[in-house]
Amino acid sequence: MKKSTSFLLSLMAVLLMTSCVSKKKIVYFQGSDDVFRQAQEIVQQYEMRLKPADQILVKVTCSEPELLTIFAQDVVMGTAGTSNLSSISSSGAMSNAYGYTVTNDGYVVLPAVGRVSVVGLTSEEAAKRIEQCIIDANLIKDPEVTVRLLNGRVSVLGAVQHPTVVELTSERNTILDVLSRCGDIGDSGLRKKISLYREENGERIKYNIDLTDCNVFQSPAYYVQQNDMIYVEPNRSQSVRSSAFNTFLSAGAGILGVITSIVAVVISVTKK
Repeated sequence: MKKSTSFLLSLMAVLLMTSCVSKKKIVYFQGSDDVFRQAQEIVQQYEMRLKPADQILVKVTCSEPELLTIFAQDVVMGTAGTSNLSSISSSGAMSNAYGYTVTNDGYVVLPAVGRVSVVGLTSEEAAKRIEQCIIDANLIKDPEVTVRLLNGRVSVLGAVQHPTVVELTSERNTILDVLSRCGDIGDSGLRKKISLYREENGERIKYNIDLTDCNVFQSPAYYVQQNDMIYVEPNRSQSVRSSAFNTFLSAGAGILGVITSIVAVVISVTKK
């Protein structure tokens, strides 16, 4: 009887160990206590740069409202501009804002101004270039232009709690921001094997990311860009856990637990 009980207990221990996960596989930023004893310099560029097919908002402001009417021609003529937004600031300056699509060859087409190359520029750099083009065209002497990305998004697939397309709310987003919006990596996800796919200069590049390594902060993929795709690889045992065999194994573990308890009770009674 004792041998049977020992065998059942050993079998239970083995079954329980199959569900255990090493701490080293799930803890983020291991070794960070040593690395961050001193402040670390941020070496990556986290500014988003405009790409073909981006939707951008172009807002032009000046103190003479009549000069802004020319920018409304784009909507009247039914070309690229959309979403007309007009407002008057507290200083009395008038502004018009329109949405534009960056063409495949990297331009936005502005009424009276024409084609302005913006691909590869940050929003601030694009605004400065458009301002200079307006001045060069003798349209407005002192324009103030604001450019904002409208359709920044990142796709997240694989072993996360909620695979989805994450809409970026700013132009400075980390991979941690994006994953947290998906409910973080699931129990079956491999934090050491995350792939980020990015389109740069007509090429598709893959970055490998290990969130358990504190050096992830230095990765060029730590700050995400619009149209990135993130894939979290599932643990190899995920398919096993969802299989019929594993279902049987789990049920068997429960039954063995009950039998072990009964045997222990019987042995206790018998000894008395």
